[in-house]
Amino acid sequence: MTPTKRIAVAITGATGVIYGIRVLELLRGIPEVEIHLVISAPGKRTIVEETDYAVRDVEALAHRVYDNKDIGASLASGSFRTGGMIIAPCSIKTASAVAYCRSDTLIARAADVTLKEGRPLILLVRETPLHAGHLRCLLALAGMGAILLPPMPAFYHRPKQIEDLITHTLARALDRLGLPHRLVEEWHGTHPRLAQPDRLGPS
Repeated sequence: MTPTKRIAVAITGATGVIYGIRVLELLRGIPEVEIHLVISAPGKRTIVEETDYAVRDVEALAHRVYDNKDIGASLASGSFRTGGMIIAPCSIKTASAVAYCRSDTLIARAADVTLKEGRPLILLVRETPLHAGHLRCLLALAGMGAILLPPMPAFYHRPKQIEDLITHTLARALDRLGLPHRLVEEWHGTHPRLAQPDRLGPS
C-alpha cells in the first residue's frame, strides 16, 4: 500500500478562490494524498461571492476540516507531519501574518510550522498592483523559504479557456509539492516557424 502523504490546504479571502477549490479537486485525484483543509471566514464569503459552490461542498473535498480559530489543532504542531502546505488564494493579510510570525489563526500558525520544519509552503498571493509594503512582505517570505507562486497566467501553452490558466498554475504548485500529475506537458523548447510574407507589403 502506498503511504499516505498529508497536504495542508488553506483558502483565504483573496479573490481567486477557484484556485483553492480546484487544487482540492486535483489532490482528491491522487490516491496517496490526505487533504487537511482550513478556510478563513473571509474565504468562506468569497466562495459564495465568486462561485456556485456551497462552503460545505468545498469542505467535503477534504479528508479533514479545521476551524481557523482552533490554534490547538493538529496542524499547529510540527510533530504532525505533512508533505507541505498550499495557501490558495493567499491574501496579503495572511501573507503578512506569516511573514511576521503573527500566528493568531490556524492558517498562519500552520504556515509558520511548515516553514520551521523545512517543508514546502506555497503561497498563491493574489493582489495587484503591489506597493512597497506588499513587496517587503513578499521579500521577507522568500527569505524565510516560502515558495511565492502568484497566479500569473502563462500563454506559451496556448490556453483556450480560463480553466487552462488555472490548471497550468496549479500544475506548478503540485510540482513543488512533489506530487505526480499529467496536467501539462513537459516543455521541450521552441521550434522556430518559417517567416510568413507580409501580404500587405510589396511582393
